[in-house]
Amino acid sequence: MSEEQKGPRWGRWIVIGVLAAAGWGIVRSGGHEPGAASATPSSSSSSSAAAAPSSAGSGGPSAAPSKPSGPYEPADYAAPVRQYAAEAGVNPQLLMAILYNEAYKPHDPDFERAWQRNKPDAAFGIANMHRAAFDDTKPGRPFASRRWEELPDDRNLAVQAAAWHLHDLAEQLPAKVGAPLNKDELLALGYNAGAGNMLAFARGVKIGPQAQSYLDRLHDNWAKSGEAVKQR
Repeated sequence: MSEEQKGPRWGRWIVIGVLAAAGWGIVRSGGHEPGAASATPSSSSSSSAAAAPSSAGSGGPSAAPSKPSGPYEPADYAAPVRQYAAEAGVNPQLLMAILYNEAYKPHDPDFERAWQRNKPDAAFGIANMHRAAFDDTKPGRPFASRRWEELPDDRNLAVQAAAWHLHDLAEQLPAKVGAPLNKDELLALGYNAGAGNMLAFARGVKIGPQAQSYLDRLHDNWAKSGEAVKQR
């Protein structure tokens, strides 16, 4: 969620493609073809239907889910977004918009692990959560017994952890903010840049170019996120 602060994201993923070339061999051995997970949201969800989760599930210990495969489309996860946003008391449209914001990189489990071996502080899962954020969020939550390493394989868990992380960020916001930003915008910035920066922005500190880029993409993704989480 905060990896993109460390450099231009597309340039970084070109480097990733080179450094993690060996990882594609792992992807192949796991039954995934290179390029199966798109770096940007796909306009079609039919080929990922098998990977899309149901809205059921408690988030507690359960049988290991089947490994996701095929193109990743955030809208396919509208049901768990609604479920876990309600569980954590956050805006489902915000949660979905963050999934769209974080869909800039491939979300193939084998590729994520191959890259993590080269970059141990990389984020995991469709919500791009770092280990520290996950471990700080899970105590006392329905997924307290789960591990950060499970995020690439369990997209429901990734959505649930992101929802509760947003809940925790919201708990830190002051009742009144001195910035021309609404609560959802501040929470998105907190998700991307950390609680400390979120609170600084809430006090009126000027947003830097990288945070502004994340906010701009949130605005670009906002309308389709609202459509995606509507009950149909």
